[in-house]
Amino acid sequence: MAGADIPKPSLICILGPTGVGKTAMALELADRWGGQIVSADSMQVYRHMDIGTAKPTPEERRRIPHHLLDVVNPDEPFDVSLYIRLANGIIADLQREERPVFVVGGTGLYIRALMGGLIAGPGADESLRQTLREEMNRLGKSHLYEKLRTRDEKAAARIDPHDGVRIIRALEVLELTGRSIVDHQQGHRFGECPYEVLQIGLRLDREQLLARIDGRTDRMIENGFVDEVRRLLAMGYHESLKPMQSLGYRHILAYLAGKGDLQESVSRIKRDTCRYAKRQMTWFAADREVGWLDPWDVDAASKQIGLFLKR
Repeated sequence: MAGADIPKPSLICILGPTGVGKTAMALELADRWGGQIVSADSMQVYRHMDIGTAKPTPEERRRIPHHLLDVVNPDEPFDVSLYIRLANGIIADLQREERPVFVVGGTGLYIRALMGGLIAGPGADESLRQTLREEMNRLGKSHLYEKLRTRDEKAAARIDPHDGVRIIRALEVLELTGRSIVDHQQGHRFGECPYEVLQIGLRLDREQLLARIDGRTDRMIENGFVDEVRRLLAMGYHESLKPMQSLGYRHILAYLAGKGDLQESVSRIKRDTCRYAKRQMTWFAADREVGWLDPWDVDAASKQIGLFLKR
């Protein structure tokens, strides 16, 4: 076949649940190998949302160039198709410079789509979507999520109960095809992947991860998370915007609206972050191409990268 001997570009993917230590591992590895980092985080694309998204610090970004951070404002649209288009362009530029590319993040949909394209599934049915939106507006996200959980438990296990967009899409796919969106995703894997990929997953036992999440949440509050949300409101970003209803931000908004004290909001952030981490692990564990390491085992990861890049 023409072009069959042309090697695919190489990508090193560092993935895992929130709080596990992906940033620290990626910084060290990119430093060792002279690489740059392409973020695969659906929240770090938003400007002005730094503390609550655990965005790399200015010092970390000076140490290693990062891409796909601060791409859009919180009231601007951003989705997986835009992510793929931007990421592919950046990766192509870095490949021309012969720099190792590290794709780093915990948004499983972005990573899977980058490796194998968008899922094979039905196109949007605007009439059905509008019906579901009206149902959500009338009865609430919790009602729609419970409807999904009852009809498609696999999809519900992977979707944040507050993520109305993904809840609606899962119900839409189920209604149009009679199959779970999870089945569509699993059926469309890496056969068309445009890259050679090394996937390194980071994991900890449950108690260690919970302790890390607790500590990171406390540091976010100490570093000014509440003031960050106040600034966003003062800039005119309404609480109904999708990123403002994301993990952490919706909890601080509730506190600022007088719905409980700060300690209660922090406890809810920790609880919901742990639940989110569990959903992330469910997603990543389904991929048999991921090799799992402890987040401090940088030498083992670096050895794998060396072997991978020599192939």
